[in-house]
Amino acid sequence: MNIAGKWTIDRAPDLTGRTAVVTGATGGLGYEVALGLATRGATVLLTGRDAARGARAVEALRARVGEARAEFLPLDLASLRSIAEFARGLKERTDVLDILVNNAGVMASPRRQETADGFELQFGTNYLGHFALTGLLRPQLQRAAQGGRVVSVASLAAWQGRIVFDDLQGRHRYSPFAAYQQSKLANLIFALELNRVAQSNGWRLHSVAAHPGWARTDIAVSRSSAPQGIVERVMRRLVRVGFRALGQSAEAGARPILFAAAAPEARDGGYYGPGGRGERRGQVTEARIPPQALNLSVARRLWSVSERLTGVALS
Repeated sequence: MNIAGKWTIDRAPDLTGRTAVVTGATGGLGYEVALGLATRGATVLLTGRDAARGARAVEALRARVGEARAEFLPLDLASLRSIAEFARGLKERTDVLDILVNNAGVMASPRRQETADGFELQFGTNYLGHFALTGLLRPQLQRAAQGGRVVSVASLAAWQGRIVFDDLQGRHRYSPFAAYQQSKLANLIFALELNRVAQSNGWRLHSVAAHPGWARTDIAVSRSSAPQGIVERVMRRLVRVGFRALGQSAEAGARPILFAAAAPEARDGGYYGPGGRGERRGQVTEARIPPQALNLSVARRLWSVSERLTGVALS
């Protein structure tokens, strides 16, 4: 499907009176998504781990959008306790959540690290944390006037990903990029399965996925000071060079995510990204889905495992 015209957030409807949560919004794609939603009048709750960065992000957003309704709330997706505390706090302030953008992420951590709950850092933060957050916020999402919209941010890296059920946490064999690819494939599988479950159960909830192409953000181009092998050093250099030469700005990378979050044309179960060569950059269009993301038995097994690991029953 080609989306008519060059879609920008200006074409989205007025979002005044609606509330959006954007994870990982203190910089990069998350900040650009929060900014875009604020320009359409939404009340935007920016989340992240660093309160100082959060305050700066809100200040910068308000400088761009004078009447913006924006606030920073602490949330560490590498901690199930933090996620539960965030969900309780949000419930106290509002019964309704219109938009949830599951954006926050960690990319290719050089050394295997674990979350507070013992999950491999990338799988735990990028995927399991968002799975738990979505489950805990589902009641508020379902109370939204038009049904809450959940946007899962995937990546072109999902094409190289596979779900290794025998070693989800990378305890036996850890590869920085393979772990990242698995986490992003899991996000896409989750978005598609959430749509199927929502429709089969009659939930007033919309699940949409998006990817930013090759967006030049800190997560993609930052250097690591940790010890690295030759292969990893080459991979990181290729990523930095490739993103800078062939990628697009964070603002452009945020457009498919904003389309998924705010455009009436975004369909339930849809997947959106840039329409240029290799989906690396360009105008918003419907993205191709990796075949491994369409395996129903894998999706159902991943869902079941995720409920067990997080202790959050989403179905």
